[in-house]
Amino acid sequence: MDYTTRTRKIVDTLKAMNRCWTASWNEPEFRQYIHPDAVAIVPTTPGRLEGQDAYVAGWRAFCNAAVIHEWQETDHKVQLYNGGKSAVVTYFFSITFAMGGQKLTMQGRDMFFLVKEGRKWLVVADQFSPEPGAV
Repeated sequence: MDYTTRTRKIVDTLKAMNRCWTASWNEPEFRQYIHPDAVAIVPTTPGRLEGQDAYVAGWRAFCNAAVIHEWQETDHKVQLYNGGKSAVVTYFFSITFAMGGQKLTMQGRDMFFLVKEGRKWLVVADQFSPEPGAV
């Protein structure tokens, strides 16, 4: 498999995972993209989310509290490591959502670390943050 095909498959995996929480909350499908030992650092939770259950619970809580109106992700950059068995992916996002009676738009950046297990790419680590000055 060539580099372009491999990186496209990784980006497609992340886009599919993001649809599980941005289009409507689909926990069983979302969970399939998350490694059992995943970790996430998010701007609204102290410390880190450790393990698949905590990771999924964090997104579930957001989806239960917010109505997502729009999600866009752009400028994906994929870097392959370990002979193509792991990858770091960064991209920029914009999300518009309503929460607590307010409609908000946040622009930010996301960084994922993925590993290939069998034929699937799984999210092992995720860190996202607002774009400085763009809140």
